[in-house]
Amino acid sequence: MNKFIIAVGSKRGPKLDAVHDALDVIAHRLGTGAQFEVRGFDVDSGVGHTPLSSAESMRGAQQRAEALMRMPEAATDTFRYFLGMEGGLEVVTGNDSQNPSAGNIRRRVFLESWAYVSDGSRGHFGRSGAIELPESLATEVLDQGVELAAAIDKFAGLAGVRDNQGAWGVLSGDLISRRDAFRLALIAAFAPFYNAALFRTAAAAG
Repeated sequence: MNKFIIAVGSKRGPKLDAVHDALDVIAHRLGTGAQFEVRGFDVDSGVGHTPLSSAESMRGAQQRAEALMRMPEAATDTFRYFLGMEGGLEVVTGNDSQNPSAGNIRRRVFLESWAYVSDGSRGHFGRSGAIELPESLATEVLDQGVELAAAIDKFAGLAGVRDNQGAWGVLSGDLISRRDAFRLALIAAFAPFYNAALFRTAAAAG
């Protein structure tokens, strides 16, 4: 039985738990009889503490995975996949749909979770859904420069939210956790690997 290591660019519990959750669903599709060991490593995302766009979150996730590939261990251990995950915000502006004739421009800010998965030669992104931030919380993070982790602790009246349910849990009333969001992003990012035949067919047709 083959045993492969999945390197994860974080040691935070919700992210590592999300990897295990995703593997529970897709491992049998990644290789018959394959066993996977998940190892977390502290690496730098290369982006801000709270990414302020989808593009920045994607870049952070990819740079985490690429930092793993450059580690000395990557050349000696049986690393099969390199995973980076990044949570961040996406800002959407436009006319207020409830009163479009007034010409009011409204800002809506959404929390997203992104994943990037690479086998060392090719990589793919996956994203969770998105949940809207209350304007007061968005203002604190975007306009006052407060890190989301600190702002959500203050907003919820809790401590250490990031390492537990995350902002996702606070905003969804614990119906969706940070772990859940990253699990979905990972399953999506892994799709070109476990559903390779379909993606090859689509590429050939294109």
